[in-house]
Amino acid sequence: MSCLIIIPCLNEADHIGDLLTHFSPSLTGNSKLVVVDGGSHDGTQEIVERWSEKDDHIVLLHNPDKIQSAAMNLAVDQFGDDYEYFIRIDAHGQYPEDFITTLLTEAEKHQADSVVVSMYTEGHTPFQVSAAIAQNSKLGNGGSPHRNAQNDGKWVEHGHHALMKVSAYRAVGGYDETFVANEDAELDKRLTDVGYKIWLTGQTDMTYFPRKTPESLFKQYYNYGKGRAANCIKHNTIPKLRQLIPLSVVPVLLMALLLGEWHFIFAFPALLWVAACLLVGATGKSERFPLSAKLSGLPAMIMHFGWSLGFCAALIFPALRRKPVHD
Repeated sequence: MSCLIIIPCLNEADHIGDLLTHFSPSLTGNSKLVVVDGGSHDGTQEIVERWSEKDDHIVLLHNPDKIQSAAMNLAVDQFGDDYEYFIRIDAHGQYPEDFITTLLTEAEKHQADSVVVSMYTEGHTPFQVSAAIAQNSKLGNGGSPHRNAQNDGKWVEHGHHALMKVSAYRAVGGYDETFVANEDAELDKRLTDVGYKIWLTGQTDMTYFPRKTPESLFKQYYNYGKGRAANCIKHNTIPKLRQLIPLSVVPVLLMALLLGEWHFIFAFPALLWVAACLLVGATGKSERFPLSAKLSGLPAMIMHFGWSLGFCAALIFPALRRKPVHD
């Protein structure tokens, strides 16, 4: 079965060639792979252009709006008429050999409007390993269903986007391009609200590579926080418990900073958060970078603080909900 494969990206020269090598054998018939680039300056566009010259199944689109929601809408608007399904590929990831065929099989078997996948994070540098351990643990993901490696398949409200019916996507208006992040969860909210069904498959998954530096990790989670705030405001919902806990980080740090001198009790929640992150993080294990593994509490703190700051900032300053910060 033919399908439309979409890879939104920005400065992914380290990964895009491997992804094209991986997915190009799947491009048969009228299948198409569209790389939607947000203005890369690291050679990403040149790599894709070389591939497109030798394989007319591969297309490079330019995304002047840079953000992923706009990239996905651009590709579906231009090429979606010819396909029943599209598949979203994360440029910062790695995929099994049978990823495409498994998704298509699962969609047909379960009559799903969307098939989402579990995501496992893997690092290659000391900081990436530390961040990956944090992101794979409940300390970093709060027990989100699609971050659980033990999954036999189930109906969910949200998951890591992979396959979706073009008709369902268009029926709800595609991704909301005002979202700097969390656009996938926001779209899933609109899909499920009108009765479309999302299947979290246990038959395949993907591996994600975390950001390489503390600064880029902070920016990523700062945008995640802003996106979640925008989602809550748009749909008049409150964050789930697993989101409320990291959301409290900025308030407890402010309480410690402003009131901690008056009495120790005001600093206690912040100290408890730091201690919990460091202690839980110290249980991390890695044969290649054992010390980095034990320090996984530090990137967890960066993630919590960035997410909380982004959420709080978006609540206070509405304009921030629409202004992307790129890393």
